Amino acid sequence: MRSNVTKEETLLKVGVLGCGSIGQAAHLESCAKARNIELTAICDVADDLRGKMAAVYDPRREYKDYNRMLEDPEIQAVVIGISDEFHVSCAKAAIRAGKHVFVEKPLGVSVEECLELKDLVDRSGLTLQVGFMKRFDGGLQYAKTFLREAMGEMTTYKGWYCDNLGRKAVTANVMPILYSSSSMKMPPVDARAVRERYNLMAHGSHLFDTARFLAGEITSLEAKYVEKGGLHSWLIGCEFASGAIGTLDLAVSIAADWHEGADIYGTGGTVFARLHNPWEFRTSTVECFHRETGMIDKPYVADGQFYRRQLEAFADTVLHGIPSDAATVEDGIASVKAMIATYRSVHRQGCRIDLKDVEGSM
Repeated sequence: MRSNVTKEETLLKVGVLGCGSIGQAAHLESCAKARNIELTAICDVADDLRGKMAAVYDPRREYKDYNRMLEDPEIQAVVIGISDEFHVSCAKAAIRAGKHVFVEKPLGVSVEECLELKDLVDRSGLTLQVGFMKRFDGGLQYAKTFLREAMGEMTTYKGWYCDNLGRKAVTANVMPILYSSSSMKMPPVDARAVRERYNLMAHGSHLFDTARFLAGEITSLEAKYVEKGGLHSWLIGCEFASGAIGTLDLAVSIAADWHEGADIYGTGGTVFARLHNPWEFRTSTVECFHRETGMIDKPYVADGQFYRRQLEAFADTVLHGIPSDAATVEDGIASVKAMIATYRSVHRQGCRIDLKDVEGSM
């Protein structure tokens, strides 16, 4: 059966680990549609789930044992889309097997395990990319260029990520049917059981990485948190290495539409960015105001499939050495440190935390 996807002559041969929800909703389809990737193999311990995905995506091979997939000499890279607690161990195994790695966010659950992974990656010479797909939103990429070339000196970054009560209804309408299995491998402790920690890891990781992508390194932060009626809310004050100051607002889940974005002020201009529910695959709405000319740039990018775009960039880097806006292992570590610092600041009555000093886990 022929598809309508046009592929390039040179393709990165990829094995996908994980046929669960993120694999089904994002990575398997993205590999199948990517212009420069061949979905060579899939791997999952759940026979029924793996078989269903193999029937849909028709990889060359399927594996139940991850180590067997890593032994496959044809596979050049792995995409890891499984529970957070398994990210680092599976990434390490792939690096040791000589495979490039794309791993879902967050990179890991402790600073120490992430640093061990970084040391392994640095010595290997292989590429590791973290799945912060918002870096491949065309509007945010345009904003980043404006910030670098026309913004002048940044003074203030105000970012927010507010999940909403209607998200599940929206995603149910636009996502494919998601299948699960009683045979899926799960961590010994349910991460969702402690909602404060889970929301920071699942949603806060995006808030911090987008801030770092646009405004640079966060050096310190102090946070306040409140939970009432199932609504979890954080307000975080932060300082950037550039000298800019910022506020970050994380809320799960508000009674409104999806609410995510950033306002950024600088000596040469201003950026207003409004992001949409990511599963709608709509590029953000961005306005860049030039102080000197009084003109406003408002870019339009039709392709809002961030999950496919990030994998294509990953493949371009591995195959051709082309750099991209992708999150590196260092970016993944910085996001983990910021989440742990937020958690600790809250539980130390809002005290200021220097990210360079952060160790351990939540």
